[in-house]
Amino acid sequence: MTLVAGVDLGTQSTKVVVCDAQTGTVLRSASAPHPDATEVDPEVWWRAYRDASTSLLDGVSALAVAGQQHGLVTLDADGTVVRPALLWNDTRSATAAADLVEELGGPDAWALAVGSVPVASFTVTKLRWMAWHEKALADRVATVLLPHDWLTHRLRTGGPPTTDRGDASGTGYWSPADGAYLPELVALAFGRGVALPRVAGPAEVVGETAAGVVLGAGTGDNMAAALGLGLGTGDAVVSIGTSGTVFAVADGPTADPTGTVAGFADATGRYLPLVCTLNAARVLIATASLLGVPLSTVDRLALAAEPGAGGLTLLPYLDGERTPNLPDARGLLAGLTRGNASPENLARAAVEGLLCGLADGVDALRRQGVPVERILLIGGGSASEAVRAVAPALLGAPVAVPEPAEYVALGAARQAAWALAGTPDPPQWTVPATTTTAEPDARTRAAYASLRDRVGSLA
Repeated sequence: MTLVAGVDLGTQSTKVVVCDAQTGTVLRSASAPHPDATEVDPEVWWRAYRDASTSLLDGVSALAVAGQQHGLVTLDADGTVVRPALLWNDTRSATAAADLVEELGGPDAWALAVGSVPVASFTVTKLRWMAWHEKALADRVATVLLPHDWLTHRLRTGGPPTTDRGDASGTGYWSPADGAYLPELVALAFGRGVALPRVAGPAEVVGETAAGVVLGAGTGDNMAAALGLGLGTGDAVVSIGTSGTVFAVADGPTADPTGTVAGFADATGRYLPLVCTLNAARVLIATASLLGVPLSTVDRLALAAEPGAGGLTLLPYLDGERTPNLPDARGLLAGLTRGNASPENLARAAVEGLLCGLADGVDALRRQGVPVERILLIGGGSASEAVRAVAPALLGAPVAVPEPAEYVALGAARQAAWALAGTPDPPQWTVPATTTTAEPDARTRAAYASLRDRVGSLA
């Protein structure tokens, strides 16, 4: 049996899975936590990888790394990390993002150039923030990498850094339509050029580890999830993790001047239009904390309430929001009366608010001409019984819940198997799923939209 490994370098932890290269069957796995922060010393990732992979990689022939998108890793001329990496969920560059959008000529110009309109999450905005606020450190920067690039490079025995088209498409200075970096956008943001990693092909071998394990190119976490799930035309993913994401595979590039849909590339040579929200599973965690109950009780309470939560609506912008682009917004609970002030309705409003934000993302994909006929629900939040029960009515399509798995790490492992095989297409791995349907809940969607639009008009 040939073994391959996939690494998920996530926001909250590093996870490693070892799989049968032919079938994708997970044979062993482990994880190690990261600090809950918006900037992290990359050495933390290395230690977490070492902790998670200890005694796990015996017999493994190939490995690939999937990483959280957008993070800014800066190296000096000697390859030393200049400052802790700024992560995707660090919003200090919100003003820089707005300035960059204006300087290039507005949202249309950015969408045309790179398929996306940058917000605070994007790497290009973090470059501008660093150039303005940390000039002495910025002057030392020679190379800019993404998290998965850095870990892959750390694992490699030699050679220059590499990335892939999927992760590169989230920087704000690589064009999915042209398949090329736009160095003028790096200069616009940073005031000068820097060295950038070579963009490797989807199934390319980019090196070996010291133990002789073949290294695949790796990719971004959402691209790896799409690969792990084997997405086809008409499938969309709703992932409820630290962030909430909605994405689908497309045959051609997209360019949404509203900035709602990011026009990313995928890990196979196609495209991955994506909508991302800052507030996802932690909305449920915050609700459990507010009610003083465990997460399982939030499920029970939410399912005991009627759809619409008795008129209670939660806009869950607890950490600001990326989509819509309201980084300074805060959560809002509306419609509270003595009649609906109950733990059940609050729990239901939290589940509905979380899903309505993601349903907006599904609608945005459709407006870009992306067909959505089935939704695959994944991520830690998909384990919620209430989320699974309510999702079909609010997302507006049949919802398939795949068997629980680390799909980001699994996608990285599938990419490793592809690199090892050298075939035109990745190996066929089966993903069992259970599908449910429900009538659309238009009333709850309308109440949420009204609250969302009211907050947006005040921003």
